[in-house]
Amino acid sequence: MIEASWGGTVAEAWTRREALAASPALRPLLSIKPVGQQPNFASRLYNGMLGTLAPYAIRGAIWYQGESNAGRARQYRTLFAAMIRDWRKIWGCGDFPFLFVQLAPYQRPALRPGESHWAELREAQRAVSLTVPQAAMVVITDLGDEDIHPLRKQPVGERLAVAARQLVYGEAIEWSGPQIVSMTPRPGGVELRFSHVGSGLQCQGAELTDFTLAGAYGPFSRAKAEITGPNTVWVHAAEMARPRRVRYGWDIFPQVNLVNSLDLPASPFQMEALRASI
Repeated sequence: MIEASWGGTVAEAWTRREALAASPALRPLLSIKPVGQQPNFASRLYNGMLGTLAPYAIRGAIWYQGESNAGRARQYRTLFAAMIRDWRKIWGCGDFPFLFVQLAPYQRPALRPGESHWAELREAQRAVSLTVPQAAMVVITDLGDEDIHPLRKQPVGERLAVAARQLVYGEAIEWSGPQIVSMTPRPGGVELRFSHVGSGLQCQGAELTDFTLAGAYGPFSRAKAEITGPNTVWVHAAEMARPRRVRYGWDIFPQVNLVNSLDLPASPFQMEALRASI
């Protein structure tokens, strides 16, 4: 295993200038002038640490990063995907497996539903996992603590290993926690459908937590949720007759407990109904 790491760094520092320059959305990252030995500038860590590894043959990559890009989640969707594509281009061995870890919980839960830079970044990571081929995201919402560096490292490695067993070595095993597939609005609530449930969804506690609902406009409110089938969840709120948007674990420190039959946690997400169900 080859380790190339530097804590507290941004993704653009690990990305070639050519890849950044090729995207209008990322080109502004090149206008910042490097200062001293500070690593957080475009391409600096790629040039100093990663580029020299490209001649080595590799089987895949593991990535654990995102905290330093929180606050720029929309840009991160483009940046992270561009970085992965460019690494594959550099190594010239096709779409090698790319495993990465979603942001862990950090600090403390918010007192009420609201916006969160970290939740936005997790959603960007989830989007990349769904759109970039041969990429797999490991969810660790149950492993965080108040420190930005979660103490429980072994379960993270174990989940990455399970993902590699399926993605890299082709074992017929469930490697992911539940992934949201669709939402269907109903009077008073929404029905959510998930994939990667194993033999069925489960709740680690007395009731599901950290679901919120909103109408087409306006703020999110806390909602109740129940597992209604092997792969479905009903989310509802008495005061919301026509919910149009749903969020799960939308917080810097999500309090979540939806898992599959292998105790792998569901990723936080947000989803909006495109049209009402009749």
